[in-house]
Amino acid sequence: METTTDVGLVFEDFKDRIGGAFTLSEPEFPAIALTLEEATLLPIHSGTPITRPPFSLIFVGGGQHILPQKQYDLNHAALGKLTLFLVPVGRDSRGVQYQALFN
Repeated sequence: METTTDVGLVFEDFKDRIGGAFTLSEPEFPAIALTLEEATLLPIHSGTPITRPPFSLIFVGGGQHILPQKQYDLNHAALGKLTLFLVPVGRDSRGVQYQALFN
């Protein structure tokens, strides 16, 4: 399956997938289930040429361990394999929140 990096992704790819399941897979540890919790368009700064409107994604994953910020491979049933840079941004009773920003 072909990998999609963030270059070709747009907000519309995610806006209807809130609540959807993604699987984070890394060779060093077992697969981790992530749920897309939020997809938000971000403000466009005037005067800056853009190829796509900026947006943010928030994923929630269970477990006690917080993954470091870095690129991860995520799989989704419809979108296929994606490579996204995820940053841990919080933890609550549901799990750890990770953010991916697209500028």
